[in-house]
Order: sequence, then C-alpha cells, then structure tokens
Amino acid sequence: MNVVIIGAGIMGTTFATLAKELAPDLDITILERLDGPGAGNSSAFWNAGTGHEANCELNYTPVDEEVISVEKALKIHAQFNVAKQFWAHLIEKGAIKDPKTFINQTKHCTIVSESAIEELKLRFKEMSAHHFFEHMRYSEDFDEIKSWIPYTMEERPRHEKMAATVIETGTDVNFGALTAQMAAHAVNDLGVRIEYGTHVKRVHKSPTGRWVIEAVNKGGPIQHRADVLFVGAGGGAFPLLKRSHLPFRSRFTGFPVGGRFLRASISEEQAKHYRAKTYGKAKVGAPPMSVPHLDLRVVDGKHYLLFGPFASFKPVLERGRGFFDYLTSIRLHDVPGLLNVALEHFPLVKYLISESFKGEKSMFEELDSFAPGLSKKFDWKPIEAGQRVQIIKDGDLQMGTEILVSTDKTYGTLLGASPGASVSPEVMLRCLEQLIPSVFSKEEARQKRNEIFPEDDLDTLINQPDRYREIRDAVNKQLGIARP
Repeated sequence: MNVVIIGAGIMGTTFATLAKELAPDLDITILERLDGPGAGNSSAFWNAGTGHEANCELNYTPVDEEVISVEKALKIHAQFNVAKQFWAHLIEKGAIKDPKTFINQTKHCTIVSESAIEELKLRFKEMSAHHFFEHMRYSEDFDEIKSWIPYTMEERPRHEKMAATVIETGTDVNFGALTAQMAAHAVNDLGVRIEYGTHVKRVHKSPTGRWVIEAVNKGGPIQHRADVLFVGAGGGAFPLLKRSHLPFRSRFTGFPVGGRFLRASISEEQAKHYRAKTYGKAKVGAPPMSVPHLDLRVVDGKHYLLFGPFASFKPVLERGRGFFDYLTSIRLHDVPGLLNVALEHFPLVKYLISESFKGEKSMFEELDSFAPGLSKKFDWKPIEAGQRVQIIKDGDLQMGTEILVSTDKTYGTLLGASPGASVSPEVMLRCLEQLIPSVFSKEEARQKRNEIFPEDDLDTLINQPDRYREIRDAVNKQLGIARP
C-alpha cells in the first residue's frame, strides 16, 4: 500500500514512524513544504514546550457555578502517558540516544491571586483525589510558594494573597528536536522517504480511486499518487481539505490565531533556581492558548525563560504563507460561519485585535504583574510564536482537535491545535486505527503494538490506579523523570 503524508511536523512524522513500525511493508512518503523536519509549529520556540498533562492548565478544568469538570483533564493526562510510552520505546530501541535531548523534568505549577483562590482550592480537591494527580500539593503560604517558583514571588509584596499548586514530575519538551530525531529514524532505519521543499497545492481523487497530489518544488510542478493520503500540515490542512471535494469539507473553516512570547537567556545556575512552568489564569474573553505562563525552556542544552503568550489575529494559515493563501482557502459556504464567530465571539475577536497592537512596554507590564520585577532581571526580547488555526465546525468555534477520515478510508487529516504535540502519539495511533485498520489485522502488528504501548487504553489508565502507576513509573524511568 502506498501512503503519502503531507507535513513533516510532529504529527506527520509520528504517523509515519508508528505506521512503519507496525506495518513495515507500507510504502510511505512525506512531503514537507519547509527545508527540514519539525521546522514549523513543532520547532522549539514556536510553541511553549509544555508536556501537557493537565497538571497546571486551568482551562482544562472548567468551572460552572462552583462545579468543576475534570473529565478533559483526565483524558489529556491519559493521552500524554500514552505519548510517553511511545517516546520511551524510541529510546529503548536506540532511535533516540539521550532523552534529555528533547525532554526534561520541570515542575508544573499554577498560581492565582485572591479572586481565584477558591477556584484553585476546588480544583486541587477534585484533582488530587484522583491517582493521576495524587502527588499534587497546594499552598497559600508565601514562603512555600516562593520555594517552588521563586521568580514569581521574590519581589512580590508579602501582603498580596496568592495560592499555588505544584507537581514535581512535569516536563519541558523540545518537540522540534524530537521530530528531527524521529525523522532520522524513519528515513535511516524504517525506509520512509521525505521530500523537503515540496509545497502541496491541491489534492484530488483520480478516476481509479487513487489520490493525486499536485505540488511544486525547486524543480517545478510534480505529482504523487497515493492509495491513502494523510494531511498533517497544521493550518495548511484547511485549504487542501477544501480542494479535496470530500463531502464533509463544507462543515469546516479555519480561524487563525497567532502569538508572541518574551524570551530571555539564563544560566544553568539560574535554571536550577527556577525549574518550573508556572501557569496563571486567562483574562476574560481570552482564548485558552492565551493563559499566561512563565516557563523554563531547555533547547539544545541551553536554558531560557519564556513568558506569554501574547495572542494576535493574523489571517494566515502558517508562518511563511501570506494572507492570499488564507483568502483563497475560503469558500462561499464558509462566510456564514466566519460571520457567526465574529458576532458570537466578538469579545474574543476584539481581544485578539487589541493584542496584535500591544507593544513591548505593555508586554513587560504584564510580565511584571505575573512576576514582579522580573522584566529588569533579564534581557528579554519579543519573539514570534507559531501560527495556530482553530476549527470552525458547522458555524461554531472549537478549541480542540478533530480527526477526520473519509468514508472510504483513503483520506485522513487532523484539524485544530490544543493540546497538540503533547498527545501526538496517542492521536496518531487513533488516526491510524481509523484510516488504515488493516494494519492491525496481523498478529505481528498486534504484538508490536503491545511492545510500543504496554497500555494505550485511556479508560484503563483512568480507572485502574495500579496499572497506571506501573506504566507511569516504567516510562518515567526510561525518560529520566525522577519519582516525586
């Protein structure tokens, strides 16, 4: 079977690697617009690098009239633990030599001011009762919080009432480095082909039922043909879906959201002083991806602090592509959905536009509000983040991700953004199950799956504490994550 994958980011590369591990006879080619793997939204500073497992993100535990929902947090945590099993497998087989090249243990903390203390206390009560979060700690003590996340507290007035939670076994992940190492393994060990500098313009079905992929590279127009096509191209998946003539294409439209961070280089000693990712509470009307956070980042052995994100509205599908690309991806049937979002989510649109014009002074003021005095402690520089394209489905704006597979199981794609890269192995496993179910029909593939994923059933991880702890402790040891 001939499989073509569009996009050599974390999703496409994971799909290719997993598919080839399970079914070595698949003929897989990846087409990538950029000049290397993981060079788009997967690259180190185009995302926050948080290993999302719902330890510290308030938007994963929404509160409605003092009733907190933890279902989304439980699912994301379970998905991340499936992801860690895949990465541990790559380390065990030598595809990745050193886990510290892409994953490093980092405290995951949440900090709130007085107005949100009751919400955080409720969140802690509900979450710490579950075995996923049994090691979570809560405090309103100034000095204890300062010992966890010093940079947020060192110059804060002691009379300012704050509350925080901490989990010691969180992670910082360099998804760009992970993608690059996976791509090398896929090409050198598994026989996957990757064609860089190849921009796919259109995909359509031929009379024979195969997909025709029309693209351009430095040599001019080219074509590929595929029995199965998977589009893992981030925001670039939307225009390809629109041109695919698939019946469900009219249900989906892209809503682009950009962002910026403040970044500062720090020394190894300073990194040891603040080894944490600290999340706060988003402003009213702000999208979930705009939750403020102060992160330790480890990239290529160097240490940084990252603060943000500062959201922006940029009508482009991906960095490096212009407004015209986005405009030509819009169809007449998309207009009502876009207008509906503009009306129903006007505070969000207004917020994104206002954030787009925010200058460095305002950015530093927000940093100092989150961590008093920190703007003067380091040499901060604004940097552009990756471009995210959220889903408008049937006229409604959605903040998650969605796998789409055609009824004939020849076309699959992933739309949306959050939690994204953190759960890529679990999401790509489900996509493979739906798109190429024949992969799992052979006994060798089923045995290989059990070798890669000792436990990929989310319900088992959520409902069986002993099984979860067994899997967690084994993969954490492989990944160099110490027990709390």
